[in-house]
Amino acid sequence: MLLEETVEKIGPLDEEAMKTARRRMDSLIKPPGSLGRLEELAVQLAGIQGRTLPEYGRRAVILMAGDHGVVAEGVSAAPREVTYQMLSAFTGGVAGISVLARMAGADLVVVDIGVARPVDIPGVLSLKVREGTGNIAVGPAMTREEAVRALEVGIRVALDTINGGCGLLATGDMGIGNTTPSSAILASLAGIPAEEATGRGTMVNDRVLERKVWAVKEAVRINRPDPGDGIDVVAKVGGLEIAGLAGVILGSASRRVPVVIDGFISGAAAMIACAIKDGAREYIIPSHLSGEKGHRYMLDHLRLRPLLHLDMRLGEGTGAVLAMGIVEAACRIMREMASFDQAGVSDLEGDKLHK
Repeated sequence: MLLEETVEKIGPLDEEAMKTARRRMDSLIKPPGSLGRLEELAVQLAGIQGRTLPEYGRRAVILMAGDHGVVAEGVSAAPREVTYQMLSAFTGGVAGISVLARMAGADLVVVDIGVARPVDIPGVLSLKVREGTGNIAVGPAMTREEAVRALEVGIRVALDTINGGCGLLATGDMGIGNTTPSSAILASLAGIPAEEATGRGTMVNDRVLERKVWAVKEAVRINRPDPGDGIDVVAKVGGLEIAGLAGVILGSASRRVPVVIDGFISGAAAMIACAIKDGAREYIIPSHLSGEKGHRYMLDHLRLRPLLHLDMRLGEGTGAVLAMGIVEAACRIMREMASFDQAGVSDLEGDKLHK
């Protein structure tokens, strides 16, 4: 099975490469630690890639699209049809992620993994597992077999993108109503009360928020997802695009390729991926702290610190592609900045340098 094979290939970071990277970083013409998180990121990238001088190369954002049966409970202000309608905006280059991916020089890979109608749009990969999930407030989102298939769709897309020459991936999503299953995943895996795990999503008023909290509580109560089994959680209370993105994370980790995750939905996918294989966490770069309140709990659970704080909550991978420039910066600092010896600068141990 592809999922099992992929999980088995996920190993620890290269400690020797990280030690060498730390020594090089400390030798550069700057006070030790003065580049803050960039230094930490450069060392992480060295450990991921197994080389002292990490590379950034070509980049791509993989956007998974799927619909959710729980919208029948009135948990979204937008109609389900918007999921399908947005696909043409993505491929047409006019959506938020299209603009920002273009700016970042990233390929945009759009995947129909579970849109609730036939999709025949040029530029959209048709890898549908089923037409939308079931209503998690009354039963499971999908079968376990379907969850595995969705995970493997994500793995295959990640591997194909890497094989096509990309060395840095990002996750993006589209699915009306998908903050509700993401909240249910958070509640299930982190033990967070539904009231804390559930935010407003997009354009949600107090009445709709009450419906969302109720739906999350019912989803967890009725389906009883096993927090020790990530596949069980995503099958019972998750979403097809969430499972697909979890597969992207696992596939990237199996090939020692860094993956930049976006906000709340991608955070849910990361929780699923790490519940399946905890070691996948080492390959994740958290881009930003979403305006969705539960996202902070997700990052705390994953022991990850976001790079950006921009109050964004659009999804689509918009925050993730913005952070790609920071990844490039970390690589460039390590590869292009001179050491004290190379630059002929006296090392004053940081107490006088640059004052």
